[in-house]
Amino acid sequence: MSDTLRKTPLHSAHIVLSARMVDFAGWDMPVLYTGILEEARAVRSGVGLFDISHMGRIRLFGEGTTALLQQLTTNNVEALQASQAQYSLLTNPEGGVIDDIIVYRVGAEEYYVVINASNTDKDIAWIQQHLPTTVTLEDWSARTAMIAVQGKNAPQLVSDLAGIPSLLDLTRFQYVQGTFLGASTIFCRTGYTGEDGFEIIVPANDAEKIWNALVDAGGVPCGLGARDALRIEAGYPLYGHEIDDTTTPVEAGLMWVVDLNKPAFTGHEPIRAVKQVGASRRLVGLTLPSERLVPRQGFNVFSGDTLVGQVTSGVFSPIRNHSVAMGYVAKEFAKTGTPLEVEIRNKRAKATVIPKKNLLQDP
Repeated sequence: MSDTLRKTPLHSAHIVLSARMVDFAGWDMPVLYTGILEEARAVRSGVGLFDISHMGRIRLFGEGTTALLQQLTTNNVEALQASQAQYSLLTNPEGGVIDDIIVYRVGAEEYYVVINASNTDKDIAWIQQHLPTTVTLEDWSARTAMIAVQGKNAPQLVSDLAGIPSLLDLTRFQYVQGTFLGASTIFCRTGYTGEDGFEIIVPANDAEKIWNALVDAGGVPCGLGARDALRIEAGYPLYGHEIDDTTTPVEAGLMWVVDLNKPAFTGHEPIRAVKQVGASRRLVGLTLPSERLVPRQGFNVFSGDTLVGQVTSGVFSPIRNHSVAMGYVAKEFAKTGTPLEVEIRNKRAKATVIPKKNLLQDP
């Protein structure tokens, strides 16, 4: 990683002068424009825009690419048709999560893969270690930009602005390639906010005009703070918080993207073994209905005087109007409805275990 921060292709398009910039995985990124709560609510009620050009983007193609991805990822890429995508995991030989990724199938032996910004170099190096001579890896991270257009009105806005009505026919985890304001574009019906919308990949040189057009059409610029709040409300994991190289998909509740019935992949047997005996801890959602103080990563979770776990992510929910969190707790305390307490600033805040999918609303 260079010592110099990499500015996003949209840096000059950050039109709100009060945007607060931070270093995120070597990129110069806005943590907020007007305010985290306002931006998060804009996504839930209308359309929010996120510059996610910091995410890694690679293309893999050539004979043996499907077999390579079958070996390195937990999901079954052979189940994908062209123009379909799937959420998946790269796992190490011990069954820990190297990264969570999205795999897009272009053709029989061609794929796009989107990876986490903080893991781009690590992931590429890992894949290259296993790359057969017949497979080519192209790093598109610098030559392209990526914009997330999220919210209940986002699909219509993108469809109208692009002049492609058929975009509305795409289902979640489908994508198409087309043209957006004259720029070659990949339109992906994916997102990380719990709302509908698109993530679009465009040439870096065209990113600013597309961003500005989306803003002019009513999209609200949103920063990393709102993105984090929204993904926590949606119960989505973040690498380095809910998952890492020591975390198995079993304890993280991610077995829905692990196909143990496909040919053995890296980490297959350790994951199978943990699934058979059961994980000693589980990732759960926590609702703190009377709490405005925010539980942060590493805060302790108690049952009475017993330390039972730790928070991995927490936020004051703009929708719930109180704090919610995710965290790992011992399996005997992971049942929905279990009363617990989170230690915040030397005080105990009452919390209740709920499914992660219900962090946005009560079950």
